[in-house]
Amino acid sequence: MSAMEIVRSGTTVEGLVRTIADSIVSGGLLPGARLDEVGLAQRHAVSRTPVREALARLVAMGLVVRRPNCGAVVATVGEDHLRSMFEAMTELEGICARLAAQRMSASERGRLEAEHHAAMRLVHLAAEEDYARHNADFHSRLYDGAHSLHVRELAIVTRRRLAPFRRAQFRLPGRLAKSWDEHDTIVRAILRADVTGAEAAARAHVATVSDASSQFVRAVAFGRDDLDREERSS
Repeated sequence: MSAMEIVRSGTTVEGLVRTIADSIVSGGLLPGARLDEVGLAQRHAVSRTPVREALARLVAMGLVVRRPNCGAVVATVGEDHLRSMFEAMTELEGICARLAAQRMSASERGRLEAEHHAAMRLVHLAAEEDYARHNADFHSRLYDGAHSLHVRELAIVTRRRLAPFRRAQFRLPGRLAKSWDEHDTIVRAILRADVTGAEAAARAHVATVSDASSQFVRAVAFGRDDLDREERSS
């Protein structure tokens, strides 16, 4: 099966969303840049159908906007908007950790602990992409462990919108080890059924993630400003 034939697979759409989102967050695609469906389809060897769906998801995430007579363009993500999303994420993760400390079964706690400790190898290897996947799985276990369908759905939706920024933070020096340590505090609280400690640890963790993500976004924006100044002076 050729790449052009894989037009409705979830993997294709998810891959497009991730690739375009990461380019936006890292500064590869600047605010105001036009996202042409035909060009994107050709570049990624797919039809326009998954491209159109990927752009729709990016609009929902706030990374892309649609403008009359222009189509889809890269949005400007302000720090206030990013901070607001992380505020919501902080509350939801705190609730999930608190409920997980109350409701996780023994087998769920065992898997959480085992996978958490296994992730230390990724930290030692500085495997950013692999750790980012582990990180997503770790937080999903908290959402599942809360055993609250509505809270889980809200957490997943909010996390999906923040996913590119949460991945980007792992490019900061030393962030993998710090993330693991923050997870460790959450895990230990859950294992001893410390609901107050688990919630506090989860809230502190997301607040740190928020700061790290904002730091990365500021660094990218600072780089853009330097580039603009160089271009104006040349």
